[in-house]
Amino acid sequence: MSTTSSSNRVVIAGGSGFLGVSLAHHLSSAGMAVVLLSRHAPRVNGPWRHVVWDGRTLDAWRHELDGVIGLVNMTGRSVDCIKSPDHQDEILRSRVEAARVLGLAVRAIAAPPPVWVQMSTAHIYGDPPGLVCTEDSPFGVGLAPFVGRAWEDEFRASVLPTQRQVILRASFVIGRDRGAGGGALARLRMVVKLGLGGRIGSGTQGMSWIHEADMNRLFERALIDPSMRGPYIASAPNPLAQHDFMRELRRAVGMPIGLPAFAWMVRLGARWFLRTDPDLALYGRYVVSHRLREDGFAFHFPQLPDALKELVLSEI
Repeated sequence: MSTTSSSNRVVIAGGSGFLGVSLAHHLSSAGMAVVLLSRHAPRVNGPWRHVVWDGRTLDAWRHELDGVIGLVNMTGRSVDCIKSPDHQDEILRSRVEAARVLGLAVRAIAAPPPVWVQMSTAHIYGDPPGLVCTEDSPFGVGLAPFVGRAWEDEFRASVLPTQRQVILRASFVIGRDRGAGGGALARLRMVVKLGLGGRIGSGTQGMSWIHEADMNRLFERALIDPSMRGPYIASAPNPLAQHDFMRELRRAVGMPIGLPAFAWMVRLGARWFLRTDPDLALYGRYVVSHRLREDGFAFHFPQLPDALKELVLSEI
């Protein structure tokens, strides 16, 4: 049994990566005690306690959930990889199995967390060219929408009827590097500094984004605001086309040029040099949350230039 007081304790499942570490710092600064569940401890020390789990087996870690004020689940293998059959299987299984075993855990303790905040993905809407998606938009087709639907379906099957349920369909989270990895922005900055941060493919594919500070504020609000229920798109209200996004990133890092890349060049370079999926760059979506607007959520960083400026200056 945990020795940490449960009166202000939050459990983050799958919290050892960039986003989990960022959220742990944020919640700790807000006066909460944070427990991270993950296979491996974060590469940096911080204001949390780490507990090992494998994301699929019910074990002693379930006691960490007993009496806490909330559970955040962001467990899932990174999609920043080559989509081999094995990797596709891992991407799906890591998400579904973690949600399933957390459902078993909340049924095996005396005082389950009253709220379960579930991470999801804005990729669930697919890649509709030129359309702006909201929470009411139809889901897309392909691997990412399939995984997103399966992730959310398992969450709904696993959560207790008595728990408040919140789903955050996150777009591209831009944040700083705290030694746990800077997320995908760190890789984009490297590309820009090499002079390669220009138009990719058509350049018109949507890039929906959110500053990590606003993402963390959404998680915190989901944990403590009883009016938040159901799915929300977690994205800043001003998505951009890819060529506009890269122009702003070049300005932020002081790189005057950005060579364009044709689709065939991206497919070769992503696979053989960056070891990732070229579709992450060649496709995109424009998403905006009408539910957050109706709820009056005020983004600290609604515009990309301000968001990038804050992140770049904070690392100087």
